Amino acid sequence: MVDTEFYFCLKHKTVEGKDGCRAKDRLGPYPTHGEAERALEKVEERNEEWENDPDWNDDVESDDE
Repeated sequence: MVDTEFYFCLKHKTVEGKDGCRAKDRLGPYPTHGEAERALEKVEERNEEWENDPDWNDDVESDDE
């Protein structure tokens, strides 16, 4: 089995291996090239889920305040 990791480079908008751009400029690691290609879609999906999560709402004041 080959131990390969893939990253999505935010700077170049491409998938790269572990010897690519600096860590601050990329997302990952992902186990497959295909998953790395979907990195931005996955981020968007997760952000939408979190924004619509009824248990996570910063706009509601606590009774403790």
